[in-house]
Amino acid sequence: MPRSLLRRTRSGLAALVMGSVLLGCGTTAESPAGKAEAGGAGAAVTEVAVKPIEETRRLTDARGVDVAPKRKPERIVCLVALCDDILTELGMVPVATNSELLAHRSFLGEEKAKEVAVVPGGFIAPEVEAILSHEPDLVIGLQDTHGKLAPALQGATTFWPVQPTTWQESVGYLRDVAALTGRTAQGEEAERTFRTKLAEAERTRSDRTALIIYGSDENFGVATPGTDVVAGLFPKLADYPWKSRGVEGSYSLEEILAQGVDVLFVETMSFGPPDGQLSEKLAKNPLWGKIPAVRNGDVHEVDSEVWAKGRGTRSMGLVLDEATAALR
Repeated sequence: MPRSLLRRTRSGLAALVMGSVLLGCGTTAESPAGKAEAGGAGAAVTEVAVKPIEETRRLTDARGVDVAPKRKPERIVCLVALCDDILTELGMVPVATNSELLAHRSFLGEEKAKEVAVVPGGFIAPEVEAILSHEPDLVIGLQDTHGKLAPALQGATTFWPVQPTTWQESVGYLRDVAALTGRTAQGEEAERTFRTKLAEAERTRSDRTALIIYGSDENFGVATPGTDVVAGLFPKLADYPWKSRGVEGSYSLEEILAQGVDVLFVETMSFGPPDGQLSEKLAKNPLWGKIPAVRNGDVHEVDSEVWAKGRGTRSMGLVLDEATAALR
């Protein structure tokens, strides 16, 4: 599969946002202006204190999108896993979803997740009629992928396009949904739990070199801060020297070998029936076995639903748990 399509898939089957990070607007989580996002050795530890969330019927999110549901949202359709993550944190369940995240044991679990209706049409082309059949108060989708649905949904419901690229933006969306639904206490608690976990991870930052790769075959990609929420956490946890090269750029195995990667996290992306793990496919390349992490048995296949698609505070908390354990 071409690397460009692979990147769009890992970002939720949407083109990656390469522009500057937008911070602080409406009820969005604070982030000091001018402060470096990457963190790293010697950087200040993340603030644990959480600002109060105020209930509201109208807000403007961090990307300048105005959101004003006709009533307090109770019936919400999720077209992106971040929505499922947020609702779970707030003690809510979507009336319909097209994500498999809810089946994870740290969310609803397989049995309860089966009770949630599935939006037909897949992630790329969810059916408008099916969405509206659930009489949603709010529909949350990914901006680059589902923005085209807005005209068809207009007048019948409120459509909210989201596009997080940093953990601060993900927290901001949590706060915004909490404000709109009146679940302010739950939102504050979820943010506090995540910030506390992140601060603890920063205090025990590893000096080992880490890498996240994703894909289904030899055309793998590298997750980088600024375009990927989870990758944006990693400079706070370890040495993470990987920078974005744009939508068309990537890293070769030769370059990865030269960096001396100590711990490798692998996300196998499935485009149909499972056909093996990415790490097993890459093992056919003689360079793969020369990477220190591979030689030392420090390759970790991780759940792509959580690591690649979740992007909310619960998913990021699970990532922190798994990553810090592997980096010790």
